[in-house]
Amino acid sequence: MSNNLLKGKRGIIFGALNEQSIAWKVAEKAHEQGATFVLTNAPIAMRMGEINDLAEKTGSKVIPADATSVEDLETLISGAMEELGGPLDFILHSIGMSVNVRKGRHYTDENYDFTMKGLDVSALSFHKVMQTAMKLDAMNEWGSILALSYIAAQRVFPDYNDMADNKAYLESIARSFGYHYGEKKKVRVNTISQSPTMTTAGSGVKGFNEFISFSEKMSPLGNADGDACADYCVAMFSDLTKYVTMQNLYHDGGFSNTGVTQEVIEKFS
Repeated sequence: MSNNLLKGKRGIIFGALNEQSIAWKVAEKAHEQGATFVLTNAPIAMRMGEINDLAEKTGSKVIPADATSVEDLETLISGAMEELGGPLDFILHSIGMSVNVRKGRHYTDENYDFTMKGLDVSALSFHKVMQTAMKLDAMNEWGSILALSYIAAQRVFPDYNDMADNKAYLESIARSFGYHYGEKKKVRVNTISQSPTMTTAGSGVKGFNEFISFSEKMSPLGNADGDACADYCVAMFSDLTKYVTMQNLYHDGGFSNTGVTQEVIEKFS
């Protein structure tokens, strides 16, 4: 149901690969709420995914970009402003990757070249996106920039590997850059720490089904699914959340504040 929460707002959505992607769901919901936007992903991801179907469905243009390349980001952001007819109101950073996870390297036996590649894609790219947007004066005042995180940034999930470090760095960038962007242009920057969600990226983590099952039992409201996360993103893009910035916002059914649940206790009794 549309309330036109994003009517007249323009943005860029990174990371829509297929219908499992949270970014895909955000694009659908943002379109439903009246936004216009450009879709983007790395060229190799676009070849693997179905982003053109989403573009057709939402009336959006696709501009390929490697988010680790400042040159690509300059082309993307300038192209988005030209395509959409002005500065942006929102950006979603929904990308992450660990080569160590993909290659089965244990956290205590990292290949550091893999580590740096994953850090660049998953976290440093967020800084690059915002730095480029700021230099191009691409954001309207009171704009909203979001990145997706996970509670492994604060707690140990052994098989989440170096992605936990990437997410911790991502959240730090949101706080630090959020201060500067707020001072300069009233732009708000936040991360959303989402329940474990069965996306293409998430399913590559060893034991992810167990993560989801455990989290479901540990969350008073149960896990938040991708559609609910998309609704939260829309709310964060809207003018209803104008003074929320530099926050890591837990969207996890209460998991982050729950020590133990009766269901878990009964599992062991």
